[in-house]
Formats: sequence, structure tokens, C-alpha cells
Amino acid sequence: LFLAVCAVGIGGTFQYGYNVSIINAPTQHIHKFLNETWSSRYHKELNPDLLTFLWSVIASIFSLGGLCGALIGGSMAIRLGRKGALLMNNVIAILASILMGISFPTGLFELLIAGRFLIGINSGIGLCVQPLYIGEFAPKHLRGGLAMGTSIFLTGGILTGQVIGLRELLGGEKHWPLLLSSSCVPALAQLLFLPWFPESPRYLLIDRGDELSCAKALKRFHGSSEYRREMEDIQRECFALAGEKPKKPWQLFTDRGVRWQLITVIVMTMGQQLSGINAIYFYATYVFEQAGILAEKIPYVTLGTGVCECLTALSCVRSNYVGRRYLIIGGYLLMTLWCTVLTFSLTYQELYSWVPYMSMTCVFAFILSFGLGPGGITNTLTAELFVQSSRPAAYMIAGTVSWISFFTVGMLFPFIVNGLKQYCFVVFLLECFFVAAFIFLIIPETKNKSFLEIKKEFHKLNFGRNA
Repeated sequence: LFLAVCAVGIGGTFQYGYNVSIINAPTQHIHKFLNETWSSRYHKELNPDLLTFLWSVIASIFSLGGLCGALIGGSMAIRLGRKGALLMNNVIAILASILMGISFPTGLFELLIAGRFLIGINSGIGLCVQPLYIGEFAPKHLRGGLAMGTSIFLTGGILTGQVIGLRELLGGEKHWPLLLSSSCVPALAQLLFLPWFPESPRYLLIDRGDELSCAKALKRFHGSSEYRREMEDIQRECFALAGEKPKKPWQLFTDRGVRWQLITVIVMTMGQQLSGINAIYFYATYVFEQAGILAEKIPYVTLGTGVCECLTALSCVRSNYVGRRYLIIGGYLLMTLWCTVLTFSLTYQELYSWVPYMSMTCVFAFILSFGLGPGGITNTLTAELFVQSSRPAAYMIAGTVSWISFFTVGMLFPFIVNGLKQYCFVVFLLECFFVAAFIFLIIPETKNKSFLEIKKEFHKLNFGRNA
């Protein structure tokens, strides 16, 4: 099970975290490349406004690719299987790496844009299919811990990108094309290791009707002595669904039986993106400067934020025994607290010498709280709130909401920060408190429950108390 999570994660959410992270290091070098390419091609200087526009396209087209990936990820998981979809997804990553790698020697910045779009598609599919696959092969009592593999590899990707992007490694002027094309390495690693593991047992029995292959897969994942209970659970779900075909995303919006599950996933996914984590990273450099850290040392201190996220994701594997509901509510409430403290500390930054260090503490505490709840549990709950026929469509909807929210935050965030300054955290603390209240009132505990048991928990909400 552990090796399977590693094989799935290295080419899944690791790619997303890695490609979000590595684009920051070569910003100045890419600007120079755009200027030189434009001058040699058109024999005139590139207009500063057009330079800003081209850089914005290179940075933001990743989000558009991610949205496209989320829209096709569920369909790929149904047609090719969970494992097949992830393997095919690596072909897109390798093609993207080639395009980004040859953009500099060929002098075609258009290839860089195309490569960023394709690696966005790869990330969108990975974010959709990886938690789906892990959630389906994990045994009921370990599902929460194994599903945290999604968060561990995502944060591991961010940290790896921060390290590889240092100017002493691949973040320098000579090596930045290698940095952008290095995403082919995790893709090749997954192509090498994932074929050794079976397809999702639930997919084999419920979607394909292949009981023999399902039993073999369960024996590989759970051991020959422990697989029978899980087999019985899958058979009960198969019988309850009575041959129901996988649903399309638009069918979920008209299905009263999943109304509150769908609302919950949309609120949690939007809450994760709009929680203020992007604002924290934006303000981190300013906070570190105020604390007296030299500008050239800040990239190394920023690595601490990546380490924070990784440590929290790893600790959540253990703390998942507390229960998903307590973790995610606690995470959002702690984020509300740190937003409040950070607003005050940034407001009174100049008054006392110790206040910048309080701000610094808040930055790390907020990141730890995000990893404790919203960062890790959201994908786990998306897998648990739906039965087999609705799960791929639910991940397509969650992925679409996530990428649209990600793009919206990217577009509006600079205006929010410029308009409200440090008071922007008031907006985020209200959002965090609202999501915590919603989860407290609506979501039941899902720990150690089968997918059918969770469905029954939502039955009264969907159909009324007299149902």
C-alpha cells in the first residue's frame, strides 16, 4: 500500500506542486529571453506592457490547462481505468517538458506557453485521478492516512521545486530551460513503477464486473488474509448500485440523492483556494524583510514554508486517527485566529522591535494550520462522500471549481492586496470562519465508515427528516 501511494503520487500531485513552484525562480531570466527573442525577431524593443502581458500568459495558462485537465480527468478514469489514466497522463507531461526545454534554443517563446498549458492539463488530470485511485484501493481503516499521500506529494513537489529552483542548482541563467523541462523526471518515474501495481479493485468489480481481477488486486493491496472484508464491502456497494452506470457531472446537479454532498465539496474546494494561503506566501517576503533578514537570504528562509507544509502533511497521516471532521474544522479555526493576529501585527509592525517576529511566527503557524486541515483533508472527503457511480464526476466538478477559484484568486488577489493592504486578511478570516461553521453544521464524521454508510448519513439531509 505504501509503495502504491508513492508510485501514484510521484506522477500525480507531485507534478502539480513542482510546476507551481519552479516557475517563480527563473522569472527574470524568462523576461530576458522574451526581450531578446522579440528584438531578434522584429528588430525592435519589446514594449514593457506587452512583456508583462506575455509573462502573465506564461504564468496563468497553467491554470487554464489545469481546468481542461480537470474536465477530462474523470472521463479518462472511467474509460482507461484509474491506473490507465495516470499512465497516459505522463505522455502529456513528457511532451510538455520537451516543448519547454527546446523553447530557449529554438528562440520560440510560444513553445514555452504551449508547454505550460500541457503541464497544466497534466496537473489537472493528476489532481482528479490520484485521490480517486488511492481512495478506492485503500482499506477502510487506513483510507484517511493513505489519502494524505495526495497532500504529502503535493507539498513535497512544492518543496522540491523551491530547492531545485535555487540559483546554485537549476535556477541560474544558464540552466532555467532544464529546470522547466525537469518535470519529465517524475513522469518517467511513474511510467517505470506504476505498471507493477494493480488497477483499482472497486473499478474492476463495480465498473468492469471482473470479480476475479478484483480479488487478485485486493490480495496484492491488502494481503491474502485481510482482503475478504473489503471484498464483501465492495460487493455490497455493487449490489446497492445495481449496475448503475457512471454519472456525468451535469447529472449530479439534478440528483437529489447527492445534493448536500455536492454542495459540501464545492464549499470545501472554494474554501481551500480562497482561504488566504496565497496572501500568506505573498506577504512572507515582506514579513521576513521586516524581521531583518537580508534580501539575498530570503529564498532560503522561504524554504522553511515548504518544509512546514511537508511536515504538517506527514504528521496528518498520524493525526488522521482523530477524525476528518475535527481536523478540517480545527484547521480553519486556527487559520481564522492567525489571520486575526497577523492583521494586528502587520498594522503595528513599526511600533515594537518584537512585532515582526510575531508576524513571522504567524506565517509559519498559518501554513501549518492549512496543512493540518484544508490542505490535506479536502481531497480525502471528496472521495468518501460519493459512491462509485458518482465519484469520478464529483472529482471533475471539484477540480473545475478548484482551478476556476485558483485562476480567480490569481487575477483578483493583487487588487485585494493593493486596496486593503494588511486588512486583506480580514476577508480571509471571515471566509475561514464561514467554512468551519458550514462543516460543523453539515458534515458527519466519515472515519472508519464505508461509502454506503456515509451515503446513509446524508440521506436525511437530502430527503428531509421523514425520509
